[in-house]
Amino acid sequence: MGNNNVRLIAKLDVKGSYLVKGIKFEGLRRLGTPHDFARKYYEEGIDELIYIDIVASLYERNNLSNIVEESTRDIFVPITVGGGIRNINDVANLLEKGADKIAINTAAIKNPKLISDVAKKYGSQCMVLSVQAKRISPSQWEAYYDNGREKTGIDVVQWVQNAFNSGAGEILLTSVDQEGTMKGLDIDLVKTVSGIVPIPVIACGGLNDENNFVQAVNEGCADAVAVGSLLHYGKSSINIMKRAAIEAGIDVRRIY
Repeated sequence: MGNNNVRLIAKLDVKGSYLVKGIKFEGLRRLGTPHDFARKYYEEGIDELIYIDIVASLYERNNLSNIVEESTRDIFVPITVGGGIRNINDVANLLEKGADKIAINTAAIKNPKLISDVAKKYGSQCMVLSVQAKRISPSQWEAYYDNGREKTGIDVVQWVQNAFNSGAGEILLTSVDQEGTMKGLDIDLVKTVSGIVPIPVIACGGLNDENNFVQAVNEGCADAVAVGSLLHYGKSSINIMKRAAIEAGIDVRRIY
């Protein structure tokens, strides 16, 4: 993909009514109310938001419709919602509440037809494939689900290609190994996936500073970068990251 207007996206992991954050999806810490964080990021110039209900697949339900509804009242950037979305009715419900895009992982692995069903009914731009990738060799990754707990035996490259062919319009690509560590994105993973599909790839999992953001775009060819811990813990800011991108010649939406 080309890198025009690279997006910086805040990723908010939600459990119940709390914003939480773990390391490699383990040991969750409660950080506060998702809406307070989302509102702050919106005011500071974030391009998009991703809400993931991280326990939804476990309990077979998605708990985010109220949070989405609240967000759309005073936050005006695209919102992607994921976690526990099992069927087209769940998708319809979240879109009705104001979500712009739906991210699906577990249900797509269990029923790949869901990808084409969503794409046909609501358009490819609405169907985001959420991929949790765990490195199994220097140049190979396996797709996981249920927050990096369950292995599928499916090769990430193959899975992403199949999903694209079925109508997925965007890939949310999370490194299970790096998620929540703030030790850097898996640039090889991002570059590999970006190189095989012509749809936007969102690099996610482990962003550690503004240089890593620039690297994900320039070396990894990411179209967007999702950030969680780095913002939640105040280790960097949207302004710092966007300024670094502009200085590196990357086209981002400016904060005025």
